[in-house]
Amino acid sequence: MEIEVSSVMHLMYVSEIQQEMYDSAQRRGTGIAKRSIEYLSKKILEGNAVIASENGEWVGFCYIETWSHGQFVANSGLIVSPKFRERGAATLIKERVFQLSREKYPNAKIFGLTTGLAVMKINSDLGYKPVIYSELTQDEEFWNGCKNCVNYEILMKKERKNCLCTAMLFVPEKNQNKEAAVSQPEIKLNNDKESSISI
Repeated sequence: MEIEVSSVMHLMYVSEIQQEMYDSAQRRGTGIAKRSIEYLSKKILEGNAVIASENGEWVGFCYIETWSHGQFVANSGLIVSPKFRERGAATLIKERVFQLSREKYPNAKIFGLTTGLAVMKINSDLGYKPVIYSELTQDEEFWNGCKNCVNYEILMKKERKNCLCTAMLFVPEKNQNKEAAVSQPEIKLNNDKESSISI
């Protein structure tokens, strides 16, 4: 399986990807924001998506969206072809699109809304933490994307403070400090009071 940043050569998969997004939402009875062929094609052409493929077939897909003038990034539309499920593809795709987001928008907060336990676990492993909705982007365009969701009425009744989705957020500064602390050499004192550094 190959996982690549998208380019014009991946446009051949866009119709299948869009159809599987729709079919998957119908099967699960959950709302995945509906995206047009044009919108998904634009993400692919901009290199703002990750596509997994194997022997000429698409395996999975996920794309980047930016909000609040690049202060927030969402990794959206994660989908794996039914034929390739249960092989760890979703985890690998999420890891790669997360890495791409960090490369393109190193200072942005990365967030997601999901009802899926598997996605919550992947996000948690990447350093996301559960948060309240007020910590997410307040960009109207983002929340308009929820209109296609079967739970939109619940979201609006709760004044966009919560819904059935769990909000998760990755904050770069907090995670950079943690990573820096881990990479510092440990200094120990020997019995003879000379210091030694173990790395």
